Amino acid sequence: MKLTSQGHEVHVVYQTSGNIAVRDDDALRFANFASEFCKLFGIAGGESIKEIEHQFDSFLQSKKPATPDSKEVQLIKGLIRKTEARAAARFAGVLPQNIHYLDMPFYETGKVKKKPLGPQDVQLVEDLLVKIKPHQVFAAGDLSDPHGTHRVCLKAIFKACENLKNEAWYKECQVWLYRGAWQEWEPERIVMAVPMSPAELFKKRLSIFRHQSQKDPPPFPGTDKREFWERAEQRNRSTAKLYDALGLTEYEGMEAFVTWDVDDKSIL
Repeated sequence: MKLTSQGHEVHVVYQTSGNIAVRDDDALRFANFASEFCKLFGIAGGESIKEIEHQFDSFLQSKKPATPDSKEVQLIKGLIRKTEARAAARFAGVLPQNIHYLDMPFYETGKVKKKPLGPQDVQLVEDLLVKIKPHQVFAAGDLSDPHGTHRVCLKAIFKACENLKNEAWYKECQVWLYRGAWQEWEPERIVMAVPMSPAELFKKRLSIFRHQSQKDPPPFPGTDKREFWERAEQRNRSTAKLYDALGLTEYEGMEAFVTWDVDDKSIL
């Protein structure tokens, strides 16, 4: 939000579809919406969509626990996450053409257990970095994610950066790692701390709210039952209180970052 408000070119990249973190009821609700939308406006193909809705309903009603979703259900759940992500990024001031979805193959199993990270996953990240040639990369350094997806995604970024380290543009690029819902960086490791006013912290909360399928409560909260927005907000406030206790300026919240380079093997 700060970068877009200052006029910088900001790209947001979603590495995975996030489809397993969408409830069955949400998938059926959106299928019903699509069906009723076509009916309301007399859009051709409405009957086909109605049939798909019935197929979804039948599948979800008969689905046993731990059974992978059908490919069609995975697609609509992924679409739900994409539209939510797009709404959040747009709220933060990111231009529509600068929102990217990689749908990395390792994630697309329909199960909590994922495939190992493969060359195709890394290549997707690498190709996008080459296309954008960013001056700065901000990557999620959450390694306490209950499913381990963040760790795998971060590993793909590290590997892509390692492959690109000799590119002229990359030598001018700085990689920053932030944390989100599960933990915060230790104070002695923080390299950059970005202060947040009460209005900015509230705006961040509203942006998180755009991810509606991840609320009330989140589908996979881990052992911490707080909502994601509560965790993020309380983490930002706790970091600000820590800086205040150390004798620095008092702020409502603080977002903390550490630097990473290709020779750093300590993170993973």
